[in-house]
Amino acid sequence: MDAGWLAQRIGEPSARGIAAALTDLIREGTVTAQTRLPTVRGLARELGVSSGTVAEAWSELRRRGMIHTERRRGTVVLGPPDVPRPIRYERIGHWGDRLAIDLAIASPDPALLPPLDSALLAAAHADGLNDYARETITPRLRAAVEPAWPFAAQSWLAVGGGYEGVQLLCQTTALPGDRIAIEEPTGARLLDILETIGVQIIPVACDESGPKPDSLAKALKARPVAFVYQPRGQSPCGHAVTPERSAELAALLEPAATLIVEDDGIGELSVSPMVSMGTRFPGRTVLVRSFSKSHGPDLRIAVIGGAADAVERVRVLRSFGTGWTSRILQDTLAHLLGDAGVRERVEHARAVYASRRARLAGELAARGVRTGGSDGLVLWVPVREESAALVTLAAHGISVAAGSRYVIDPAPTPHVRLATARLTDDPGKLAELADVVALAARGGS
Repeated sequence: MDAGWLAQRIGEPSARGIAAALTDLIREGTVTAQTRLPTVRGLARELGVSSGTVAEAWSELRRRGMIHTERRRGTVVLGPPDVPRPIRYERIGHWGDRLAIDLAIASPDPALLPPLDSALLAAAHADGLNDYARETITPRLRAAVEPAWPFAAQSWLAVGGGYEGVQLLCQTTALPGDRIAIEEPTGARLLDILETIGVQIIPVACDESGPKPDSLAKALKARPVAFVYQPRGQSPCGHAVTPERSAELAALLEPAATLIVEDDGIGELSVSPMVSMGTRFPGRTVLVRSFSKSHGPDLRIAVIGGAADAVERVRVLRSFGTGWTSRILQDTLAHLLGDAGVRERVEHARAVYASRRARLAGELAARGVRTGGSDGLVLWVPVREESAALVTLAAHGISVAAGSRYVIDPAPTPHVRLATARLTDDPGKLAELADVVALAARGGS
């Protein structure tokens, strides 16, 4: 495309105006897919603006999925704007119908989930049922979760799952271009969420005790508006933050204005005690606790509790759409949390999950593959080469998740992530599985 031709069709030579004009041209078909755009410098010269202005417009169009920059071909048009896609979350791989063991998705074992019958029946008579009054959290659910909350929350809200809670907190805290600090590796969906929001991701390295203080100190120099981390059951690495490490991190966060978002993704299934920054910073900490894996994914319930301003911003944004989480679902969870039999069942599930994870980790360690971590529903397995490991495992009927989905940039040591919640309890079959995983890790076939 000629830079002069495009410049004539741009009415407002600002970043927003350039992006809007090119969007219109692509939508109407005047500019088609695979068209190579002029260089940033060339278009800037024609428009009489800085290269940074054009670069900013190009960044916006990339975020919308309309253009892509290739090294040799330059920047090319992909097509009209599309709904942003969670690329990492969807990149699980399709290996046909030969796979017999699915270790790619960290789903709970249905046999270990509590039955919902009586809880749903009890919740069918929830107070205020079918009223359009927006209920942030029902009295029954708040009464059920508050005693176990690790700090005195200023405000409460029930949302549709843990990732929705984290997404809404990030979306209402950060503007496009703002910075958010996160653990690395971290959840694939979190990386997708932050990229869609358009923030700059600041990685914080971790070890067995959680985020490393020196790495957080470096990240805080960039003045992030939020720090998002998993205090326990960290996915994919399986570490839990110790009280000592939490104190070190708190000392670094003390002078900052950064919002602290704690993602307690497996909640009551964690074998580690909850260590929360909210005990030190109740006015700028929000805990998101999910109950999907412990009490049922179809409940779609997580509870947000913490800093009043942050929770209120989420409530306001939700008012544009769903408005509130179903009282039936909220009181169903409340009933489950208050049932002694269900509590015993969740405790049993916690023990089973911990045993399955530890047994596979032990089998792999015996074969020279050390995974690290001691909590959660996954194992973070180092491999010689990611693609080769995935192919080897698939050839033996096993699907796992690529480790590259959980990092911003390629890691020095490649990994794959294995979900452990549904592992076999048969010692012989587990040993066979460990043989194949160890083979894949070493680069064999």
